[in-house]
Amino acid sequence: MKQFLAALAFFAALLGAWEYTARHGEVSAVLLPAPSAVWQYIVGAAKDGTLAEATLVTMKRLFLGYAVGIGIGIPLGMLLARFKFLHNTVGTLALGLQTLPSVCWVPLALLWYGQTEKAMLFIVVMGTVWAVILATEHGIRQIPPLYREAAATMGSRGFHLWFRVLAPASLPHIVSGTKQGWAFAWRSLMAAEIYITILSGMGIGHLLHYGRELHAMDQVVGLMLVIIVIGFLADKIIFSPWERFLHRLWGLLNS
Repeated sequence: MKQFLAALAFFAALLGAWEYTARHGEVSAVLLPAPSAVWQYIVGAAKDGTLAEATLVTMKRLFLGYAVGIGIGIPLGMLLARFKFLHNTVGTLALGLQTLPSVCWVPLALLWYGQTEKAMLFIVVMGTVWAVILATEHGIRQIPPLYREAAATMGSRGFHLWFRVLAPASLPHIVSGTKQGWAFAWRSLMAAEIYITILSGMGIGHLLHYGRELHAMDQVVGLMLVIIVIGFLADKIIFSPWERFLHRLWGLLNS
């Protein structure tokens, strides 16, 4: 409780200093909007439905691309862990492509798919799949050899060994990888929405882009805060409970 109150006091002081600097400092509102102006934009966008509509469009794109990335990444990661040739070839390629910034996929997506939803889906998948592949492969390779030997002694072979022994044993690492993939997917989608303008729906990235074009920094900062909150809630509601459950189930936590 004391830590929470200390953190609350810190953020309150930070907001106070920000508000005072924006109101009384020699800084243009275009460069540093006041927190009250940012809050007014968020409230106004929430009341007229703009924020809810943009968030819904963005989350639909995000979940679709993320699901496709996971659907490709987990089986491919298992194949990389199974076959040394794939590990030495596709695994090396995945390691290199994971370090590639998401915005680098935008020119390719525009050339291949144009200003379409397919371009956005491609960028999100490319931002997700490599992290999931590497995490899945790493998780399976981290399984103690004793597990394999014990399962083989009890007659486990082939698909039974992989899907009833190795895959469950690597779940904590896979969940951590999907969490990392979510972060990459989120960043990839923001890059896609900022650079790709389509008529099928205006997402948060589009609002961020138009705020920049109109020099509406209250809109830009407000949407940045919305993005942070969505990422925080996704971690606390979806990924952290799963991680704690699996770590506790596998004996990696004390309680």
